[in-house]
Amino acid sequence: MDQAALGKKALDNQEYVAAVEHYTAALKSSPTSPDYYIQRSTAYQRLKRYTEALDDANHAVVNAQKRAKKESIVEAQFRRGCALYCLGRFGDAEFVLGIVKDMKDDHKMAGMWMSKTHMSLKLLADDDEKRKCTVKATPDLDVSSAASGSANGHAAGTTSTSPATGASSAPPISTPPPAPQQTPVDKIRHEWYQNPSNVYFTLLVKGVPTDKAQVDIREHSLSISFPLVTGSSYDLTLDPLFAAVDPAKSISRIFPTKMEIVLVKATPGQKWSALESSEPVAGKAESAVEGNDGQADAVKRAVFTQSRPAAPAYPTSSKSGPKDWDKITKDLRQADHVGSGEDGKTSHLDEDDDYEGGDEANHFFKKLFKDASPEVQRAMMKSYTESNGTALSTNWEEVSKGKVETSPPTGMEARKW
Repeated sequence: MDQAALGKKALDNQEYVAAVEHYTAALKSSPTSPDYYIQRSTAYQRLKRYTEALDDANHAVVNAQKRAKKESIVEAQFRRGCALYCLGRFGDAEFVLGIVKDMKDDHKMAGMWMSKTHMSLKLLADDDEKRKCTVKATPDLDVSSAASGSANGHAAGTTSTSPATGASSAPPISTPPPAPQQTPVDKIRHEWYQNPSNVYFTLLVKGVPTDKAQVDIREHSLSISFPLVTGSSYDLTLDPLFAAVDPAKSISRIFPTKMEIVLVKATPGQKWSALESSEPVAGKAESAVEGNDGQADAVKRAVFTQSRPAAPAYPTSSKSGPKDWDKITKDLRQADHVGSGEDGKTSHLDEDDDYEGGDEANHFFKKLFKDASPEVQRAMMKSYTESNGTALSTNWEEVSKGKVETSPPTGMEARKW
């Protein structure tokens, strides 16, 4: 049986000292396992060694976020909240337990600990230090904390120290560890998660120079740039973001193994389905053209002109060559919207929704075509014409890729005449 299994068995049997020893041994082979830190934090808490319990919970949160494992993040934050409560840091505990509730509202134990925290806060004076919230969603782990939170020496409740080098008092670690080798560009990736208040964006990259990296957070965009060891630069822009954020409250942090950006939602409670929006931000084009008059006029003409470039030619087997679907749909729109009145003058066709008599299906498709966007109309015309009336699509992006094949209904056969 491996050390982690022995640790779980000891924890279940309430043998907490043994559990700490086994999980410490397990962490030697897997020093970034969120689960091992969570379990050892539990054992420390039950031994009433709350400082060690908090330290393990902090490491569990950081490692779980690196792996983007939501369940592990929730449990690590829960252990963190419990340790903060046991240390009498009720304001911090309330904040962390709130993260747990935001990420998993039906967490079995978080509600009870939140109630205990609220009761403790009610007994405190308004200016009591225990009310203050001094922690963040992602704990900062300094070098000494990382050393004490590693698998070495934690079971005995002691922190590691460097060997004595002389009579003068020296810090526990005399020299900083070497900076990690920078992650190659093709290996850099990012991940994100959210709660009702914030969006947490993590760029998984090692060796980012803290003095040269630039993070630009705006209401509708996020830009990251830093130099690479190859001499070029890494640039990432998310524009537009799925929804507006508050740049003044949003923060960014650089760690040896990652960059973390906390985007504060401008509309709390709004759920993001993606990081970026597929729709342009209203009013953004106007602001982009501010600057030199001549340059601004050119940009305005390019962005806001009503004229369109010539429609591209798409693959076709027609002997007469590619068709201009923009022109075809324009002609049809004009024919559909304009008819001849009794007095010989042109008049608009009936556009109301009430319809009686005639072919209802034909009326439906005419109305669908009339009310559709130019892109949808092109798709409808191209698919219907090229498929010999057997297909009707409104997806121009799909239809424009090539000829729409004839697809007769089941049981029928397409014949050439």
